[in-house]
Amino acid sequence: MTDTLQLAAEGVSEHRPLIISLFGTFVLVTLGVTVWAGKQTKDANDFYAGGRQFSGFQNGLAISGDYMSAASFLGIAGAIALFGYDGFLYSIGFLVAWLVALLLVAEPLRNSGRFTMGDVLAYRMRQRPVRTAAGVSTIVVSIFYLLAQMAGAGVLVSLLLGITSEVGKILIVVLVGVVMILYVSIGGMKGTTWVQMIKAVLLIAGTLLITFLVLLKYDFNISALLGEAAENSGAGGAFLEPGLKYGIDATTKLDFISLGIALVLGTAGLPHILIRFYTVPTSQAARRSVNWAIGIIGGFYLMTIALGFGAAALLERTDIIKSNKAGNTAAPLLAQNIGGGPDSTGGAILLAVISAVAFATILAVVAGLTLASSSSFAHDLYANVIRKGQATQKEELSAARWATVGIGIVAVALGVFARDLNVAGLVALAFAVAASANLPTILYSLFWKRFTTQGALWSIYGGLVSSVFLVLFSPVVSGKESSMFPDVDFQWFPLENPGLVSIPLGFLLGWIGSLVSKEPVNKEKYAELEVRSLTGYGAH
Repeated sequence: MTDTLQLAAEGVSEHRPLIISLFGTFVLVTLGVTVWAGKQTKDANDFYAGGRQFSGFQNGLAISGDYMSAASFLGIAGAIALFGYDGFLYSIGFLVAWLVALLLVAEPLRNSGRFTMGDVLAYRMRQRPVRTAAGVSTIVVSIFYLLAQMAGAGVLVSLLLGITSEVGKILIVVLVGVVMILYVSIGGMKGTTWVQMIKAVLLIAGTLLITFLVLLKYDFNISALLGEAAENSGAGGAFLEPGLKYGIDATTKLDFISLGIALVLGTAGLPHILIRFYTVPTSQAARRSVNWAIGIIGGFYLMTIALGFGAAALLERTDIIKSNKAGNTAAPLLAQNIGGGPDSTGGAILLAVISAVAFATILAVVAGLTLASSSSFAHDLYANVIRKGQATQKEELSAARWATVGIGIVAVALGVFARDLNVAGLVALAFAVAASANLPTILYSLFWKRFTTQGALWSIYGGLVSSVFLVLFSPVVSGKESSMFPDVDFQWFPLENPGLVSIPLGFLLGWIGSLVSKEPVNKEKYAELEVRSLTGYGAH
C-alpha cells in the first residue's frame, strides 16, 4: 500500500465512529419511512404501484434515485479517472437512453399495463407462455443489475470500515441483501419510492458539493482541471481523446459500438424503470416524470466530469487501482482529498458523508430492482401462470414477499464473485440483456400488428439466452486479470459487451418468429391496445 493509501486508512480509522453513525442514521431513517409506508400498503395496487398516488415530480425524483446507481456514482467516476474520455462515454450513453424511453415507451406502457411488463406483452397474446417469458427475463435482468450494486457496496463499506478479509467483505454483501429484503417486503412500492426520493436528494447534494469544491480548487477553470488530469494520468493528451480504452484495436472499437448500443437502448427495457411508470395517476404525469428525470439525471452526469477528472487530477492512478482495481473507490477518495487530505478531520468527514450517500444510492437501487423482480414473479408467474388467475391478493402479496427473499439470496451469492469488477461495466451488461430480450418485444407488441405469441417468445428467450451466453464466454467472466474469474480462461467471445450481436438478434428473432407463426392475428385486440396505449382510454 502506498503512503497515500496508508494515510487514508489511518484517517478513516480515526473517524470511524462518525462514519458508522452516518451509515446507521440513514439506514434507520429509511427503515422508519419503509415501516410507515408499509402500514399504508393495503392491497396489490399499493404494493406494486404505490396506489398510483405519486405526482410527476415525485416520480421523476424517484426514477432518478432508481437510475443513478452505484454505476453512476462509483463506476463512472472510476472509469473516467482511469480512462478519461472513454470513461465519460458511460455518462453520455446513460443520459441519451432516456430519449428512447420518453419517446417510445413511457406513455404507451403506462396506458397499456397494470403492474408489470408482462401485462403489456400478454394483452393480445396467449397469457401463460408470454407471462412466463416476461417473468424470467425480468428476474434475470434485475439480477445482473443487482450484481453491480452488491459489488459497489462491498467495495465501499470495506474501504470505510477498514475490512480487508474476504470473509468480512462477504458479510457486507450479505448485510446489504438483508436490508434490501426488509425495504421491499415491508414497504412495497410506496416505501421504495420514498427511499428513492430521499436518496436522489442526498446524491445530488453530495455530488454538487464535491463538484463545487473541485472547481473551486481550480478557480472554476475546467480547462485547467482537464489539463492537470491529463498530465497526472500518465497518458498525456490521449487521456482527453477517444481511444484510450476503446480505440486500441479493432476489437475494442467494436466493443465501444456494442457498449453504445446497449446503453442507448437498454433503459427502455429495464424492468425496475418500467414499473415506475405505473405509480402515477395519468399518462401526462408519466411524461412529466420522465422530463423531470432527464433534467435531474442530466445535471448529475454533467457533474461526473468533476468527479472523474477531479480524481484523475488530484489522486495518483496507482492509488486508485490499489484501492480497487476497477476504480470504484475513486469518488470517495476524491472526497477525502478535496476535504483536506487523509490525515485531516475535514477529509474524514467529507469521505464519510459521500460514502454514506453512495451507500444510500446502493440501498435504494437494490430495493427498486428487488421490487421489480419479485413483483413479476408474484403477478406474472405465480398469480397468472401457476394459479391461472385464481390467486387472491393476499396470496399474491405473500408470494411477492417470499420471492423478495429468494431473489435477495441469489443476488448476494452472485455479488460475492463480482465485487472486484467495475460496477459501470456490470450495469452495461444488464442494459445489454434488457435491450436484447425486453425492448424488441415491447416495441413489437405496441407498434406491430403482425406480432404473435411465437414472435414474443422467440424475441425474449432468444435475446435473453444469446446475451447471457455471450457474457459467460466473454472477458468479463474469464481470461483477464480484471475478469470475475481471473485464474481460468474459457472465453472465446472477444467483446466485453454482447449488445452488438444480441440486440439485433432479439429484434430479428421476434420478426422471424411472427412471420413463420401460424397463429391468427387478433386485429381487434391490436386495435384496442393501440387506442389504449396512445390515448390512455381504459387505462388503470
